[in-house]
Formats: sequence, C-alpha cells, structure tokens
Amino acid sequence: MRSREGQLSDNRPIPRNRVEKEKQLRDLKEVYANLKPYTSPELRASIATKIRELSEEMKQPAPPPREERGPRRPPRREPRKF
Repeated sequence: MRSREGQLSDNRPIPRNRVEKEKQLRDLKEVYANLKPYTSPELRASIATKIRELSEEMKQPAPPPREERGPRRPPRREPRKF
C-alpha cells in the first residue's frame, strides 16, 4: 500500500520529548557497552554516531514550556434524563 502525505509511515523522524530522548540515550549507551567483540564495525559506528547526536541535542537547553491555553472545546454536557 502507498502512504499518503503526512502519514506516520512517511520517512520522517518520530518526535520525542526530552524524557524519551534521555531514555533512548541511556539505552543506546547500554547497548554500545554490551556489544560483542565480533559485532560489525558499521553497527558500532552507527550506534556511536546516534549517541553523539543525542548527546549534542541534550546539551542544548530545553525549550520553554508552552503557554496553557483554555480547553479546545466546551466541556461535554450531561446527557438528558427522561
């Protein structure tokens, strides 16, 4: 099946918040530390590159929190009672 514009299957990065990125960085460091000696150099380089990219991204200050907006729609009404 073909994907449509804007579908999650498009070739685009998955948006992650700071907590998820920290967890991913911890997991990648653990995976890298536990690699066997016979693991391919390409895989080692790939994981090391991703760790480096995430580390650089985590050094940047966190964006300020979004302003709280009101509810998007009015609250639901109670169903009618007969």
